[in-house]
Amino acid sequence: MTINDLNNLNHSSTDTGRMPVLFVGHGSPMYAIEENEFTRTWQTLGKSIPTPKAIICISAHWETHGTQVTAMQKPQTIHDFGGFPKELYEVQYPAPGDPELAKQTIHAITGTQVVADEKWGLDHGAWSVIRHLYPSAQIPVIEMSMDYNRSPKEHYDLAKELATFRDKGVLIIGSGNIVHNLRRVAWDKDPDAEYGFDWALEANETFKKLILENKHKELMDYKQLGTAVQMAIPTPDHFIPLLYTLALKNEDEELSFFNDKAVMGSLTMTSLKIG
Repeated sequence: MTINDLNNLNHSSTDTGRMPVLFVGHGSPMYAIEENEFTRTWQTLGKSIPTPKAIICISAHWETHGTQVTAMQKPQTIHDFGGFPKELYEVQYPAPGDPELAKQTIHAITGTQVVADEKWGLDHGAWSVIRHLYPSAQIPVIEMSMDYNRSPKEHYDLAKELATFRDKGVLIIGSGNIVHNLRRVAWDKDPDAEYGFDWALEANETFKKLILENKHKELMDYKQLGTAVQMAIPTPDHFIPLLYTLALKNEDEELSFFNDKAVMGSLTMTSLKIG
């Protein structure tokens, strides 16, 4: 099912006690301080789902050798970008960390060793979105890194081990962009206006079709999906968080798309909610 109006999102997770799962196309860092149709949808979404006890975020902007999880009490706000206005660098998102949740995450994942991290914090893949979902920064947030050395299937399998947290009031968010090719960005286009190259739109539709058909294996094997998809994913960092989200979908759960638009030619904001 695809929808663009988040006011119509169902509240099934309230009845089951199971938190939904999100993949959010985070787009430009400037969206952290701008108001547009994408950020308004994030704000509406934060009010539409049950308030989580904590958040686990898998961001496109934290890749490491091995898997790590932030375990500090007060994660720093990381401004991991360059060339933007001073106003953006002054933004702080003082959400607390959750060392106990980090410890539980380390114990829950048995397929690989997970290491506690005390240095990272919240990168813009996390805070630029979460500050719109929960502007008062009251929800504890931890990040889990993506291991450079793992295959898409290994990331998908690892994500499945996080499923138990959905029943403990934890909101799991994958943050990236389904189509993300910065080398081909149309810098002359308004970043808030809908505009996509033919290959970007083709790839986005291919991904959506496979997602709706629960064809996760084909998505993990995205390198076999043709030229448009290869152009859409020149590097896997912004795509892998989608696999973390899809791995947590139960067969009978509803899935809905939101912010389903292309911007600047070679990026799509397409996002999804499971549950």
